[in-house]
Amino acid sequence: MSKTLIAFFSRAGENYFGGALRYVKVGNTEIVCGVVKDLIEAGTFKIEMEEPYSPVYLTCIDEAKKDLRANARPELKQYPDSLEEYDTVILAYPNYWGTAPMAVLTFLERYDFTGKTILPLCTNEGSGMGTSERDIRKAAPGAEVKKGLPVRGSAAADSRDSVRSWLAANGLL
Repeated sequence: MSKTLIAFFSRAGENYFGGALRYVKVGNTEIVCGVVKDLIEAGTFKIEMEEPYSPVYLTCIDEAKKDLRANARPELKQYPDSLEEYDTVILAYPNYWGTAPMAVLTFLERYDFTGKTILPLCTNEGSGMGTSERDIRKAAPGAEVKKGLPVRGSAAADSRDSVRSWLAANGLL
C-alpha cells in the first residue's frame, strides 16, 4: 500500500482575502491540508523557516519577493529524517509571486524524489498555480509531478469537494 505525506508551508498572521487584509490564526494552506487529512490517511510535515516572514502582510510579500529575486533557500527549523517510506507527497503552499515560497524549494532540494509522486496544492487569491509546477519539477528531478490543485485561499474552509475530486483523480480515494 502506498504511503502519503502532506508537506506544507502555511502562514498565519495578516493575509490577503480578495481585496482586503485580515488577520488569521491558521494559514489558508494549513486549513486545506486539514481537509486533505480528514479525507485520507497521511503523515504531515510543516515546512517552517528558521527566520519566518513577518506576520504583517505587506512586509511579508516584500520579504518573499526579495528571496525570490535572490533565488534564496531559507533555512528550515527542522527536516524529516527521511522520506523513504513515502511514495506520494502532497506538497501544499501559497502562491508567492507566481510560484512556491523559496522555503518549499529548500525542502525539495534536500531529498531524492526519484520514483515518488508529487501532488502540488497551491492556495492563492486568483493567480492559480503560477509557475510552481514547473519549478517543483526542476527542484525535484526524478519525481512525477502531477497536475496541481489551485484553491482560492479565502475559500479554503469550503474546499472539501474540490479536494475530494482531486484526490480521487490521483488515486488517493
